[in-house]
Amino acid sequence: SQEQRCREFAEYKGHSVEKVFRDEGVSGGIVDRPAIKEMLGWLQKHRAKEPTVNIDDVSRIARGVEAHWKLRAAIGSVGAKLESPSIEFGDDSDSQLIENMLASVSQHHRQKNGEQVVNRMKARLLNGYFPFWVPTGYRYEKVEGHSGKMIVRDEPNAPLIQEALEGFATGRFKTQADVKRFLEPHPIFARDRNGDIHPQRIKNLLMNKIYTGYYEYKPWDVPLTKGKHEALISWETFLSIQKRIEDNTDVRTKVTSTEDDFPLKGFVSCGCCGKALTAYYAKGRNKRYPYYECFNKACDQYRKSIRKDV
Repeated sequence: SQEQRCREFAEYKGHSVEKVFRDEGVSGGIVDRPAIKEMLGWLQKHRAKEPTVNIDDVSRIARGVEAHWKLRAAIGSVGAKLESPSIEFGDDSDSQLIENMLASVSQHHRQKNGEQVVNRMKARLLNGYFPFWVPTGYRYEKVEGHSGKMIVRDEPNAPLIQEALEGFATGRFKTQADVKRFLEPHPIFARDRNGDIHPQRIKNLLMNKIYTGYYEYKPWDVPLTKGKHEALISWETFLSIQKRIEDNTDVRTKVTSTEDDFPLKGFVSCGCCGKALTAYYAKGRNKRYPYYECFNKACDQYRKSIRKDV
């Protein structure tokens, strides 16, 4: 509708439309918007023709007084003229006063809209609905009986995240690196240029309260709140994970577990339940002994040790 209005205005003024620039989905408070930069480059290239820039309204070029005048100056610097069916731009004091007022009103609308969005999102947070990014293991879905969309379990990723969290809490995964190795075969995490999961993603996963069914958001003073979504782990499991992170795992793992010592780590699984086996050293009277072991409590072979050489 904005483009149509500008085309009709151009026709009324006797101008031909050479090019249309759009910045859809980009904040009007940002000066260096992609289409604005592209437009300024095009104007510079065709400045000899003394082009005119048509905008539907003052708010369409910038939704802030400072940004508005920066763009006005930039358009003028490349020899172009600004026109609109909504306002006549001029250099006299009265014209600039009106332009300033309209730019100020536009800025106020943008700021007010931002405040309203924050207030609505904060209200949803306090009511038990998480409105931000979807954590791995969840997805957004419209659920009957609930307002708007809410996060629900994302199958089959949710059980995988649950196993990783519970595995670290129980000691099945001795280190965060073990959790990383467990998750790497599954394409649910973003990868770096080498195709690896960044270790910080694993730490963020282990420290995220949302998997307990709770969350908080300190920037908006939202306290620990019970969410409407289904938890993947218990609060007790979460506390166990945080304690293990604080303790930096046990000493046995620090001094023993290396890739060279256990080359099958992350690849060998339990013959009974199919879960990945944990590799570790058991301390004997005079030396340490390497073992693989199943830490799946539901398995008939739970805690059954298998010597490394076997």
